[in-house]
Amino acid sequence: MPILTMMKRRFYALIAVFSAFIVLTTPALAMRVSPMVIEMESRGTNATARIEVQNINPGNLAFETRIFRMQIDADGKITETAADEEFLVFPPQGILPAGGRQVVRLQWLGAGEPDTSQAYYVSIEQLPVALEPGAVDAVGAQVQILYNMRALVVVAPPNAKPDVKATTVKQALFQPPALPGATEPAPMQDGVEVTLTNEGRRHAMMANFSWQLVGTGADGEWLRVDISPEELTRAIGTGFVPAQGERVFRLPVAGFGPGPIKLSFKQ
Repeated sequence: MPILTMMKRRFYALIAVFSAFIVLTTPALAMRVSPMVIEMESRGTNATARIEVQNINPGNLAFETRIFRMQIDADGKITETAADEEFLVFPPQGILPAGGRQVVRLQWLGAGEPDTSQAYYVSIEQLPVALEPGAVDAVGAQVQILYNMRALVVVAPPNAKPDVKATTVKQALFQPPALPGATEPAPMQDGVEVTLTNEGRRHAMMANFSWQLVGTGADGEWLRVDISPEELTRAIGTGFVPAQGERVFRLPVAGFGPGPIKLSFKQ
């Protein structure tokens, strides 16, 4: 069996394990929000956007919208700052009947032209509603579970472009997140650590590309692994790299040796 085929199958299996971490930590939601990723520009027709909120509850859904400025470091740690004043949001609140939908319109109001892309979270937060006396949901109900869904919104200056380079690509052991309820840390995982640096003025969503890794396997043989955008999305989300920033991604691709690994991207 060709090495490429073997390695791609191994990658699929590991991605399935990583996906389990996401699936098992996601509760049954009371609403849907789409799209979950929005790219805007600071002026022109792309300075406005739309988010649709859908109620999939059997009862009414009350919600409000909050906006937070997002700073993300190389390891993916996020720092949030309230930024409601930087957008015009209509409507900022609403109540949806069962199955109802509401389009929330966003318009960026930031002062001046930004030098680089600015990242935000638009948070759709469920509000408590009074249960009708005698309703099925009200029988024995003392606590309401409220949900909060977030969409990533990035505002870029017009005509700005990303300039992403792989500055480090190496075989590495890393520790994936533990499964819910686990009392012990997850075992160390053999994989590939990739450091991407963006010198451009625009952010980059690197999971939109196919990645190709080429190097030497642990057995000393030539090894190539192709990773599709769908597989990357399951492993690293959007692969967001901020403008003039850096991100480190760890991929569950086993089998590479300690030698150099070349990474290339293909749209």
